[in-house]
This record gives sequence, C-alpha cells and structure tokens, in this order.
Amino acid sequence: MASSLATVQPLGVATLQDAIDWWESYRQAGKTLVTTNGCFDLLHVGHLRYLQVARQAGDALLVALNTDASVNGLKPQTSGPPRPLVEEAERAELLAALRCVDAVVLFNEDTPANILTALKPDVHVKGSQYTPETLPEAPLLASLGTRLVLVPMVVGRSTSDLVAKIRQ
Repeated sequence: MASSLATVQPLGVATLQDAIDWWESYRQAGKTLVTTNGCFDLLHVGHLRYLQVARQAGDALLVALNTDASVNGLKPQTSGPPRPLVEEAERAELLAALRCVDAVVLFNEDTPANILTALKPDVHVKGSQYTPETLPEAPLLASLGTRLVLVPMVVGRSTSDLVAKIRQ
C-alpha cells in the first residue's frame, strides 16, 4: 500500500464525480467508506455525536447532504419557520469543517440513491428513528452489499427541539 494512502485525506465539499475519483484509489487500497445522509440543519451536538459514531465505522465518512430544495420537500411547513434554517452552502461548509467528516456531497432528490449507487459504500449509517423496513434506501443498500448501521439518537437534541426552545 502506498504511504500516501495510509490515511484518507479529506476531500471537503465536492461534486459527486470528484467524490468518486477521490474514493477510487482508497477503495483499491482496501479502505472502508462510510456514508450517511441528511439535512443537518442547525448543526448541534446530536449531529456531532452521530457523525463521530458514523466515522468510527470505517476509514472515511462521506455525508450526502440534502439541498435546500430537497429539505423543503422533506420537512413539511406545518409550523415554525421555513426549513432549512441554514442554506445548503453553509451547512456543507460546517459539516466539511468537522474532523470526523471527510467529504460532503449535495443531493437534490428525496433519497441519496444516486450517490450510494455511484460510490457503493461499505457501510451506510442512519439514526435509530429508522428501521431496515422504514428506511427508503434499505433495498438499494442490500443490493449493493452495503451494511446498514443504525445509531441511537441523542435524546432531546434535534433541530426541531432547538426551534421549539427558541420559540419559547
């Protein structure tokens, strides 16, 4: 194994093609790619702890981040301010600055299926609010041979909790 591939070098915020190119040499060197996805609006300690656990599942962590448009489709505007509260470029920048995150790729669909299909990660991490039966991308993960890991959520630490607290 080449010494330059001994440790994964972070990519930062990238296009899907840049992420594919970045990961290919690491894959060939036997490294393990972990992916996760989400909105990550109002970054908080629950997000941080979740991402730290996700990163421990492999050699690199790529976060597939919902664009503003896809967040609008996923987060019904029943009450409170419109979501996301933080625009996608800033959410991506914040995530990429975390030591536990190696790459961030934005996606505009409801699920990260295109990113998962292109990268074929070894592990995909989601919060325990999902089950293999309720996670939309679970069948795709199974077809790719990607192991699904569900991580317990930090109780009382969510963007919705923060918004409710601010409104009080």
